[in-house]
Amino acid sequence: MENRIEKIKKQLSSQSYKLTPQREATVRVLLEHEEDHLSAEDVYLLVKEKAPEIGLATVYRTLELLSELKVVDKINFGDGVSRYDLRKEGAEHFHHHLVCVECGSVKEIEEDLLGDVEAIVQSRWSFEVKDHRLTFHGVCEQCQTITSKVNS
Repeated sequence: MENRIEKIKKQLSSQSYKLTPQREATVRVLLEHEEDHLSAEDVYLLVKEKAPEIGLATVYRTLELLSELKVVDKINFGDGVSRYDLRKEGAEHFHHHLVCVECGSVKEIEEDLLGDVEAIVQSRWSFEVKDHRLTFHGVCEQCQTITSKVNS
């Protein structure tokens, strides 16, 4: 974790920002809950346990800054709630997600599946792609199993 924090500190520094104690507390929470796709409120509640003096507005500002600097990605799975996801180290693109419409579970796809699509978009429409996001909405294997047992 310390290695990741040091890299994020350098990333901020390269853009003339400092890793303040408040920002570091936020980054630590994101690192500790990397698989959880936390909302700003979730992050705030977890940061508050570590640093009670930090306010919700500070957490929001920190998350927005980290999003602008591409340290985190701000995502929405169609439920109206923005969530924050740390970008994987060295990742050129955002990773993809599978969202179950039954139980709400979220799985990540680390493999970049859209390289060919990007090339087509760039050549056909002369559009320089900077990033992309892909979210599949469907029914996870566990919910399919439950549904098939109920219907049997």
